[in-house]
Amino acid sequence: MPQKNKFAFVFPGQGSQSVGMLSPLAEDYPLIIETFSEASNALGFDLWELVKNGPESELNKTEITQPALLTAGVAMWRLWEDAGGGRPEVMAGHSLGEYTALVCSEVITFADTVALVAERGRLMQEAVPAGTGAMTAILGLDDDVVQDCCNKAREGQIVSIANFNSPGQIVIAGHAEAVERASALAKAAGAKRVVPLPVSVPSHCQLMKAAADKFAERLDSVSFSDGKVPVIQNVDTELRINAAEIKTVLIKQLHQPVKWVETILKIKSMHIAGIIESGPGKVLTGLIKRIDRELNTVSLTDKQTLETALATY
Repeated sequence: MPQKNKFAFVFPGQGSQSVGMLSPLAEDYPLIIETFSEASNALGFDLWELVKNGPESELNKTEITQPALLTAGVAMWRLWEDAGGGRPEVMAGHSLGEYTALVCSEVITFADTVALVAERGRLMQEAVPAGTGAMTAILGLDDDVVQDCCNKAREGQIVSIANFNSPGQIVIAGHAEAVERASALAKAAGAKRVVPLPVSVPSHCQLMKAAADKFAERLDSVSFSDGKVPVIQNVDTELRINAAEIKTVLIKQLHQPVKWVETILKIKSMHIAGIIESGPGKVLTGLIKRIDRELNTVSLTDKQTLETALATY
């Protein structure tokens, strides 16, 4: 049986951002604004001002979204620690959220990672000109059916599964035309919904390989330490604390799929009953409930949810 006090921390990726996120909490906890000030110093502009007031179009730029979400997740983790919260058995993050997990596990420093993910976003945008790539969510089909749609739709271009988010919720990415062809095949195969995502970069597919190669050089300039808490990495769902191993796998993450279903099932196999989502929104909590309803989840979105989580774990 799962032990009540065994829990995991998970951190969201792009798509969880919104103008004004964490503002209500910041009124009660100055630590949030302090964390954003630290990020602003690393970036050279006022990140909190942008997060608090927008404009949304600026916040949604990949090179801004990534440090903003990283900072939000780290701020919530610091609140948790500051309030006397316990240490999780394991951490994981969805895509960009993996970097947040690595900061909170003390593998990479916060200041280094803020600059690192801003560069990651810039390289991703640079690798694929706007309009060339696309991402689409396919709802209501089995993984192998979506894979077959991608295989048939390629026609010399790239399209593949980017995110295994939950049973019946897959995201595909690649060249815009190939994604469109695969989407049409998915509709014909009986998909309940086919939803193009409002993103400027086709993440987690081979179109990101050039960005990954350049990013590898940038990673070499950053100091990694062995983790204090094991982190499950997206690419292969292995638990790691070793600095060198983590860095090697992190390079692959840009152009390989996010195995979120396997990540959550791995957490459950560790006899962990509770999962805390640290960051804005409840995207991961929703996905986790679709993966396994037995898992207890809480999203740290306000003072009440923070206090509930502290009392539970």
